[in-house]
Amino acid sequence: MRVPKGWVPILSKEIIEELLRREQIELVMPREQAVTLLSGLILEELMIEDILNAEVREMLKKYDSEIEKGRLDYRRLFEMTKQKLVKERNIVL
Repeated sequence: MRVPKGWVPILSKEIIEELLRREQIELVMPREQAVTLLSGLILEELMIEDILNAEVREMLKKYDSEIEKGRLDYRRLFEMTKQKLVKERNIVL
């Protein structure tokens, strides 16, 4: 994740406040509840790449011996595998 987790509630509050100020939304719930919901959504989106990276690392474990022997470039294999999964799953990073 590229944004520290501690910033997410602050960003969420700022987003909600700005949308309210511009009269682009009308809340049907308490403001703090809306901020909490938005924070959860933002965190979920930010975690997608972290989860994908962990999955790719797990997939590449079966090639550890080949990588250690220098037959495969881990970085290159990691990026190729990650890009393949991104394309297959239509993930926007």
